[in-house]
Amino acid sequence: MSKHRILILGGTTEARQLAAALADRVDCDRLLSLAGRTAEPMAQPVPVRSGGFGGSDGLAQFLKTEKFDLLIDATHPFAARISQNAAIAARETGILFFALRRPGWERQPGDRWTSVASVAEAAGALGETPRCVFLAIGRQEAFHFESAPQHHYLVRSVDPVTPPLAVPDARYLLATGPFEETAERELLTSNQIEVIVAKNSGGKATYGKIAAARTLGIEVIMVERQQPANVRTADTVEEALGLVDHLFSPEMNRGV
Repeated sequence: MSKHRILILGGTTEARQLAAALADRVDCDRLLSLAGRTAEPMAQPVPVRSGGFGGSDGLAQFLKTEKFDLLIDATHPFAARISQNAAIAARETGILFFALRRPGWERQPGDRWTSVASVAEAAGALGETPRCVFLAIGRQEAFHFESAPQHHYLVRSVDPVTPPLAVPDARYLLATGPFEETAERELLTSNQIEVIVAKNSGGKATYGKIAAARTLGIEVIMVERQQPANVRTADTVEEALGLVDHLFSPEMNRGV
């Protein structure tokens, strides 16, 4: 029996859960690809490759050379470049393709959200008056806030921000989620945070700060997702597994 070859573009909890669910299937060969940006990535339940592909052309060539049958984009909701490259590569090669993307958070009564399209726009949305800002956007785009040096920053990330921000007042907190609402409320209160900058990543692991901000009446500058349009999407690991079964069904293979 020939095995279906699946390439999972990962880096999220859902990617790891999907890989684990597929790990014991005898009809599949799985490879999980990670960007390689985290210093100490978690152990994974399937074979792993690390690093980029060289754009959409490089990814398309990899898919063809390694004879993959299915590409699953399970990257972070804000990994816009690789998601775009995946959509292009899938279209160029004709490979089966879908994205596993947890739904974004939705505004609730009491939320004080200012929605923006990018991290750079978020920096401008802080305004001219100095404020105590909690940056909860990771480390890679923190440099955008050097354009707003008048604010006081508390920056939380998994890995260190290197080099540190070129601003007069920035403190750094290394931590890995999940983050519970009670602890987030204490963090915001003890640091006298006036505004949070966050990405609309969705999921439960980092929602605590959003719920805490609602309780405390703190403004959130929410960076919304910018993802490829017209891509088949599964919201959950369960939906993704069902889609794998559907795409590899005998009826699909016969073109029914």
